[in-house]
Amino acid sequence: MSRAATLTLLALLASQAHAQETCKLAAAGTVKVTALRDGRTLLLADGREVRLAGIEVTDDARAVLQNLIGDRAVRLEGLNADPDRYGRLVAFVFAGDDRESVQQQLLAQGQARVAARVGSKACAETLLAAERVARAGVRGLWADPNFAPLNPENAARLRAERGHFTIIEGKVLSVRESGSTIYVNFGPRWTRDFSVIILRRNQRIFKDAGLEPKRLEGRRVRARGWLEQRRGPVIEADAPEQIEFADDAMSTTQETRQ
Repeated sequence: MSRAATLTLLALLASQAHAQETCKLAAAGTVKVTALRDGRTLLLADGREVRLAGIEVTDDARAVLQNLIGDRAVRLEGLNADPDRYGRLVAFVFAGDDRESVQQQLLAQGQARVAARVGSKACAETLLAAERVARAGVRGLWADPNFAPLNPENAARLRAERGHFTIIEGKVLSVRESGSTIYVNFGPRWTRDFSVIILRRNQRIFKDAGLEPKRLEGRRVRARGWLEQRRGPVIEADAPEQIEFADDAMSTTQETRQ
């Protein structure tokens, strides 16, 4: 690894460590895992079912997750004690005495991507930092061009990804408001080109996180979420972690899918 790449990796790890210090989680007990339902769902000895918070996984994640947990008990920590609509506990999972969550380890190995909604900007940054390390090292899914962030100008690929979790990277052309909605536009044709939409009632959340929507204009950003087709292709962003600056010195570069 070159000296520049090493320095970048160390900076990313430092960012990750800082974020971890400010990610506040509540203990939810320690218990044995009896089985894995899939790459992010654990069945526990006490009868509970746990969904790994904050990540989207690949098909290979189940085997990797099994290796990370082994036969150790897991420590559960969460942002919210309430179960999801399926009755599952959504939590960060720590195997044995590990200081890094299973989510961080899956992300750092390139076996997962940070989800659209984490529930805490600080905890989201912890996960995003791990994802950046994997992307910088071209690990796991990041070695596959099919997982590279989509080019917002590629209309055919956007149509193919409708209804899927997607990461899209490009330059913001304009930011416009209409009624109760803010449109972050990546092209001049609002009925055909990709946009990120933010409800005006959520504007303060983004501003407090350093993502004032109007200031996104002219910046290269990376947006993540579920791609929908309205008048044009859109991702609705209701959490700041859904948008990253891709033109920062700290950001790693990756060729987008053409």
